[in-house]
Order: sequence, then structure tokens, then C-alpha cells
Amino acid sequence: MKRFKRLSSLQQLLFVFLLFIVSMLVCRILYSGSLRYTFLLWNLFLAWIPFQLSLFLGRENKAGKNIMLLLTWLLFFPNALYIVTDLIHLEAPTNVPLWFDVLFLLTAAITGLIMAFASLYKVEIFLAKTMSLQTVNRLVMAAIFLGSFGVYLGRFQRWNSWDVLSNPLVLFQEISLRFLFPFEHYRTWGITFLLTTFFSLLYFGMKKMPAHNPQ
Repeated sequence: MKRFKRLSSLQQLLFVFLLFIVSMLVCRILYSGSLRYTFLLWNLFLAWIPFQLSLFLGRENKAGKNIMLLLTWLLFFPNALYIVTDLIHLEAPTNVPLWFDVLFLLTAAITGLIMAFASLYKVEIFLAKTMSLQTVNRLVMAAIFLGSFGVYLGRFQRWNSWDVLSNPLVLFQEISLRFLFPFEHYRTWGITFLLTTFFSLLYFGMKKMPAHNPQ
């Protein structure tokens, strides 16, 4: 209990969300006898990484360290947005009531988005210390765009963040082809811009809400 109280209000909220998700997962396993959605725990862990990385930004006045943190954050940032696309699994037949799986997957997706947008806001605050508001807004939009592109690569091309280290050449080739021949990969950019618009509306819309004060 003491450790829980030491957490920020946002971290406490995320803890409650994760506890609810785990509880629903246990109920689903007991009801269905299937471990089908246990992969969500791994996806949530990957979404937690950029959130955790953003907490260390600016703690030290070392430009090199902060740049490495930003690049690593950007590498894992799509994982937090990616969970929204797990709703695609609702298409598969199951003996679990549809309403339960909808609630379960939506809760996981919302949790991922909270971590994604909280980390993005931390990055925005960090950048605003040394850059103009206009420049920061452009960089935020660029991060959302790259994050959306990363979601496309993960969902439809089945790449993940680790492939940057384990299979960089093939990954670089896949990405380069889409930038060099955009009209031949119109599906890539259609999905990417759609996701960019969706995530941008959510992020900037949340910032306009009263009492916006993430911790």
C-alpha cells in the first residue's frame, strides 16, 4: 500500500486499469478454457516501455543521453498505439460473449493509449523547454505520424521493434520501398494517414479537455 501511494496519480490509474485487465483475462480463461488473449499482457508491457522511458527525459542535463532516450522512446512508441488494432481479433469465433471481449479489448486499447499519450505529452514538455511552440507541435505531429507508420508495419507487415536490431537490413528495405514508391504502396499510406488522423484527434482533443494535467 505504501508503494502504491508513492506512485503518481497517473501511475495509480494505470495500475487499476492493468488490474482490471488481468481480472478480466483470468475470468475469460476460466470461462473459455482458452489462453487466447494472454498476448495482450506482452503488448501492454511493450506499451509500458515508452511510457517509462519518457519519465527519465530531462532528469539529467546531458544532451547525448536525452537524445538516446528520445530515439529509444520513438522506437517503442508505436507499441503503445498498436493495441488499438487488437480489436481485429473480434472477428474470430469464440465461445465467450462478444460484449465481454469488446469490453476487454477496449480496456486494453484505452490503457495503451493512455500510456502512449502520457509519454508523448512528457516528450512535448521536454521539447518545449528549448524549442518554439510551433516547432514542438510539428515534432509531435511527426511522432504521431511515425508511430502510426510503425503500427502499420506491426499489424500488416508483422514487424516489431526488436527487428531494428535483429533484422535491420530487410526492415530498412521494406521501409525504403514505401517512401521511394509511395503510389505503389497506396494502402500503406492510406492506413498510415487514417491512423495519424485518428490518433491526432484523440491526443489534441484530450489536451483541450478541462483540468488536463497528466503526471
